[in-house]
Amino acid sequence: MRSLLFTLIFLSCSILFAQAGSKRMTRAEYIATYKDDAIEEMQRTGIPASITLAQGILESGDGNSALARYAKNHFGIKCHSDWKGPTFTMDDDAKDECFRKYRKVIESYKDHSAFLTGRNRYAFLFELKITDYKGWAKGLKKAGYATNPKYPDLLIGIIEKNELYKFDDPKAHKKDQKQLAEKKDKKEDRSKSNKGSTAYTSKNGNHKVATHDNNIKYVIAKSNDNLEDIADEFNMGLWQITKYNDLEETDSPELGDIIYLQPKRGKAKKDIHIVNSGETLLDISQMHGVKLKKLWKRNRVEEGYQPKVGEKIYLNKKRP
Repeated sequence: MRSLLFTLIFLSCSILFAQAGSKRMTRAEYIATYKDDAIEEMQRTGIPASITLAQGILESGDGNSALARYAKNHFGIKCHSDWKGPTFTMDDDAKDECFRKYRKVIESYKDHSAFLTGRNRYAFLFELKITDYKGWAKGLKKAGYATNPKYPDLLIGIIEKNELYKFDDPKAHKKDQKQLAEKKDKKEDRSKSNKGSTAYTSKNGNHKVATHDNNIKYVIAKSNDNLEDIADEFNMGLWQITKYNDLEETDSPELGDIIYLQPKRGKAKKDIHIVNSGETLLDISQMHGVKLKKLWKRNRVEEGYQPKVGEKIYLNKKRP
C-alpha cells in the first residue's frame, strides 16, 4: 500500500513538473519579447542591444531562472550598499545572498544600464564602437562583471548563434523610427491574429473567446480567476498573458476584466479617450486594445502616471 502511494505521488509530481516545463520560455521567445527593450536602452545609453540581450539570456536562463521569475531580475545584479529597493534572497556564490528585486522586467533592463553607466570601471567600454560586441564581451569580463573566465566566449556565442548583432546597427534604428515601429506592430499583430481559432481554444470551456473591435482575441475574467489558470486553459505561457496585458505574475484579475490572448495593437480605433472617474492608463489601454507603452510615449508621461478626470488621452498621435 505504501509503495503504491509513493508511486502515485511520484507520477503526480512528474506530471506537474512536465506541465511546468512546457511553459518555459524558449530562447526565440525571449529574444522576441525583450529585443525592443534592449534596443531602446541602446539608443538611450549606448550599450549594444546584442550585449544586453546576451547577458539577459545567459544570466536569466532565457527568463526561466528563479531570480528572473520571482524577482524580475534578468542580469543577476546583487543588492550592493547603494540599493534601497525590494530584495530577493537566494543562494549563489554564498548562502542567502541579496539580489535586487523589480516590479517589472523593464526595470531590470534599465537598472542594468544604470549599473554599467554609473560605475567608472565600465567607462572604457563606451569608447568602443556600438557594433563591437566582441570588445564589449571581453571588456565586461576585464572590468569584473563576471568571474567565469569563459564569460566573453559565452556572450559572443549567444550573439553569433542568434544573430543578435543585427540589433546593434544604428542606421537601421535611425531611419524613420516611427514608421518602422508601426510596421513592426502591424506585421507582428496580424501574424499572431491569423494563426487560426485552434490556437485560442479553451481546454475546459471555462472561458468563451471573443474578438475585440481592435481585432484581438480576449476573454472576460470571472470571479476567483487567476492568470496562471487562464494561461493553462489556452495552452499558453504565463509570461504571454502578463506581457500581452501589461500585468505582473502576482496580479489577480477582477470580475469583468478583459484578458487578452494576443498582443495589443500599436493604435486604437479612435483617436482620443476622455478619462472617467477611477480610470488608469492601464484601464484605458485594456479598453481600447492599445499597448500601454504607446500611451506613455504619445501622452508624454512616465510609467505610473495617474490621469485626471476629464483629461484627454491620445491613443494614436502624440499629445500636442
